[in-house]
Amino acid sequence: MTLTTWLTFTLASWAISFSPGAGAICAMSSGLRYGAAHGYWTTVGLVIGIAFQVTVVGLGVGALLAASATAFTVVKWAGALYLIWLGIKQWRAEASPVQLNADGVVNESRWQLIAKGCLVNASNPKGTVFLLAVVPQFLNPAAPLAPQYLIIGVTLAFTDAVVMGFYTILASRVLRLLRTPRQIRGINRTFGGLFMAAGAWLATFKRAVV
Repeated sequence: MTLTTWLTFTLASWAISFSPGAGAICAMSSGLRYGAAHGYWTTVGLVIGIAFQVTVVGLGVGALLAASATAFTVVKWAGALYLIWLGIKQWRAEASPVQLNADGVVNESRWQLIAKGCLVNASNPKGTVFLLAVVPQFLNPAAPLAPQYLIIGVTLAFTDAVVMGFYTILASRVLRLLRTPRQIRGINRTFGGLFMAAGAWLATFKRAVV
């Protein structure tokens, strides 16, 4: 991969990361509920999910997923239902400020937040199909593919880590403004609705005919 090609892909990566989607909703939800420091563990999971998606595409599994109607449908509905479940959970969350336990930790551990972020990105077949459409444009088929996929994966992971971290910090600033149960309930239901809307939208996504 030449420097010019990489720079072009880097610009595309920033645009991809800033595009609103389930990952951004997830990052902002964690930042709002747990603050920037603890909420950022969700972004770690989102980055792992991106790395998983790139690996899937690089190994050719993505092409099989896109070609198989059954596999695509199973993964699509798994991702959609997971987002809807997150939405219901957020909608029904307790309308009270975040409380720290005796150890100064909120009720979801860092591993739970990592798992949540990872599942949001890894279970999204739309991301796989998108990568299948975009990544080949930046590959040199005459050169070894593994190093090129590694560069692509690291680039996407870096931009996602920065952008999702920005969304997390941005949302965490709202924490100090949330005081009354009515305000907290409203924001919980807003993010719950966004999760459910993202799940419903994913359920309508159709694979490309190959």
